[in-house]
Amino acid sequence: MRTINLLAIHCSATMAGRPVTAADLKAMHTRPKPRGNGWSDIGYHFVIELDGRVVAGRPLRNVGAHIGGHNADSIGICYVGGIGSNGKAEDTRTPEQLAAMRQLLEQLRKD
Repeated sequence: MRTINLLAIHCSATMAGRPVTAADLKAMHTRPKPRGNGWSDIGYHFVIELDGRVVAGRPLRNVGAHIGGHNADSIGICYVGGIGSNGKAEDTRTPEQLAAMRQLLEQLRKD
């Protein structure tokens, strides 16, 4: 296992309430450039969907693609949302996402 020093929480930078799935994010990340990133896999290790479902992304043993300079020693977690109705960055986490994130973070800290 890699040495982990950081749990990095990201948002998908999608509109609040828009039902984006982990599969949608993986497609965005793996789609060839210029429409996607052209990566071999999703950049995050976990995605928390609007209903609080935690979906595994990249295997934990694999380095993520989510935080420049810290991919090798971090775990990337992404929640769906992050853009408010005004088009600006906002904490749009649903109660289900908040509960799932707390539980996931507690489990990862224990591990």
